[in-house]
Amino acid sequence: MNLDFSQIVPSIPYILKGTAVTLKIVVFAALLGFVLGVILALMKIGRIKVLAWFADAYTSVFRGTPLVLQLVLIYFGIPQLIGVDIGAFPSAVIAFGLNSAAYVSEIIRAGILAVDKGQREAALALGVPYKLMMRDIILPQALKNILPALMNELITLTKESAVVTVIGALDVMRRAYIVGGQAYRYIEPLLIAGCIYYVLVMLLTLLGKALEGRLRKSD
Repeated sequence: MNLDFSQIVPSIPYILKGTAVTLKIVVFAALLGFVLGVILALMKIGRIKVLAWFADAYTSVFRGTPLVLQLVLIYFGIPQLIGVDIGAFPSAVIAFGLNSAAYVSEIIRAGILAVDKGQREAALALGVPYKLMMRDIILPQALKNILPALMNELITLTKESAVVTVIGALDVMRRAYIVGGQAYRYIEPLLIAGCIYYVLVMLLTLLGKALEGRLRKSD
């Protein structure tokens, strides 16, 4: 096997710096996706048909087109439409956040519908306003049930964040490509990048299990 890491080892700290960029994109995109996902889920199960139709159409578009296409359209399309350049980082957060919202909305919708209808009927019978019922009774139970699915979405987001390299964001993958180009050896830096993503995913998996365990104890 013709692998030689001797030229790549000095560049490992440079590749590792991309971890901060990757994590920032994932964290901000996950927050944006979660907030939008909750709003879309409530629109889908609401009684206003126009909002439900809009939420379904939104989910259909963002689940039915490639993420890399959405990313490129936002990065190059927004400056063309409004005449203002936005950087690679905001573009990545917007694209990943909008895309994640489509999947999160379906997860949350399923979680809300899985909550016993009797609790909703009891809350309404007691005169609890809809907003308070969803915030204090239904959503907390739904989130507890869908936590594994949300963690899977976060893990998927972490891995898919590697596509930001196409718009020049200096994440782990982009830095691995740069190091490979300088050393004329691509396999070794890409293997290092793969190890970094694997470690990140394993840490998220452990975090998810810890949260699940804590929630089980609180039941």
